[in-house]
Parts: sequence; structure tokens; C-alpha cells
Amino acid sequence: MTCGSTQISDNRNRRRPPSAIGCDLDGVRRPSHGLRFLAVTSTALNDARRLVEGSTDVVVITGAGVSTASGIPDFRGPEGVWTKNPGAERLSNIDAFTSSSEVREAAWHRLLLRRDIEVKPNRAHRALVAFESTGKLKALVTQNIDGLHVAAGSDPNLVIEVHGNTRTTRCLRCGDETPTETILDRVASGELDPHCHAIVESLECDGLLKTAVVSFGQPLPAADFARAEYRAKTCDLLLCIGSTLTVHPVAGLVPNAVGRGARLVIINAEPTPYDDDADVIVRGDIPTVLEDVLGVSLTDE
Repeated sequence: MTCGSTQISDNRNRRRPPSAIGCDLDGVRRPSHGLRFLAVTSTALNDARRLVEGSTDVVVITGAGVSTASGIPDFRGPEGVWTKNPGAERLSNIDAFTSSSEVREAAWHRLLLRRDIEVKPNRAHRALVAFESTGKLKALVTQNIDGLHVAAGSDPNLVIEVHGNTRTTRCLRCGDETPTETILDRVASGELDPHCHAIVESLECDGLLKTAVVSFGQPLPAADFARAEYRAKTCDLLLCIGSTLTVHPVAGLVPNAVGRGARLVIINAEPTPYDDDADVIVRGDIPTVLEDVLGVSLTDE
């Protein structure tokens, strides 16, 4: 396959060295996966852009690193929420939520405190919106629950929120769904651990309420993940942005794509388990480098 002026050999069913090791924008050499090091060069950006230019069916996976520039901390990075407080990760398990009213009250209290904090999409989100106009983007699979891709203007039909979202609250007993804002009104009025008010067989359900975010121990939405799997298996380029690629089953989309001949570009601040499978690795500030990789240009706001 030829992308621009760079000749790229067929990669089906084999591991391969990356065509570009990486790009550190601050000029510091840092260790990457295994014994490889990041080259301080623009080669990674150029090679990534050529792969995008030469592709017709692109699937993007985004993780928490895409939203950090919007003021939302990631989870597993050096300054991540769970890195600093491992106990917070344990409390993200569905069993902890269902078995402890204190955990539930703390979860609703955190949501209430964040309610009035304005979070806006950043340049990375908007670059992906601009990239849609090429017609190449077939799916935007996001592990993020913040809804910023849709808020930025991404086509909701392309966005697959495999880890759910905070916009909706669902009863764990009857499945009734309510806008989270409505539930937060109840929390603000004194219901610290709100329960379901839906009427089921003439009785109030009274089940536990939880945002439609997938916690550890809960299955991913089956239809959404099946769609993501199909798109990964049929794409010719998989672009992973801001994800540690350590959370399964989403991380399993990478070998599904690569094993069927897709090229792989990883843009992330830290090494991932799939760096050895990547054609190109780009280390850098995601909102800064993504426009170059996608070949789009945004107006300053």
C-alpha cells in the first residue's frame, strides 16, 4: 500500500516495528514501550498524516486523554484520579455501589458538585468534527462518559459511547430511564440516595438509581459494542487517541483491527500495551497534534 510518498508494506497477520517511533514536542527523549525511545522528529506526524490520507475507512477510539484539556482529569495517567487515589477505583465497582448507601450518596454528591461546572469541548474534539467532512470517519468509539464529542458537533450516529454516559440515569431494578438532571434536582432537595419512583405493576419500583455509566463489573451495552467490533474489524485504519488501551473489552478492538490488516496509529502521552503493533506512535499534546494528523485546520476561538 502506498500513502503519499511513503511506501508501506502489507501487514496482515504479523507484528511490525512502527514506521515512526514518536514525537516529543518538548524536545526531551523519553523511554517508550520496551527498549525503544522516542525520536525528536516530525516524522511521526508526517507518517500518521499520510496513513490518514491513504485510508478510506477510519475508526477512532478515544480515551480520557482527549478530554483532559477540557479540565476533566484522566484516570490512569501520572496525575490521574485513580493513580493518586487507588481507593477511588475500587469504589467504581458495581458491587460497591449496590451494597453501600454511603458509596451511592458520595457518588450523587460528586455529581451535584460538578453540576454547575462548565466543561467545553477542546480542539481535539473539534478536529474530529472537522474530519467528518472527509467522509472517511466510520465510527468514533469513545471510552469517555462526558458527552463532549456530541457537544462539539460530532454526528451522534457515528459516536459509540461504549462506557455509557452521565446524561441518563437508569434504575437497576426495572430499567426505567430518567435525565440525570431530574435526579440531581431530587438530590439537591435532600434525597441523598434517590430511588426509582417508576410504577411497576401498580407499585412504586423503589430500585436503586445509577447513571448510565458502565462501572467495573457491569457489561458494556451489547448493541453498541457489537457495532464497535464490526467497525474495528472492517476498517483500514484504527486511530487510538488518549487511551491507555488497558481496559477490556474495548482494548481488544485493537488486535481485532490489526489482525485483519488495518493500520494502527496511537496518539497517547504514555506507552500502551499495543505500541509494538503500531505503524506510528505520536507522543505529544493531543489538541495540538491531532489537527496535523487528521489534516484539518481549525479557526481559533
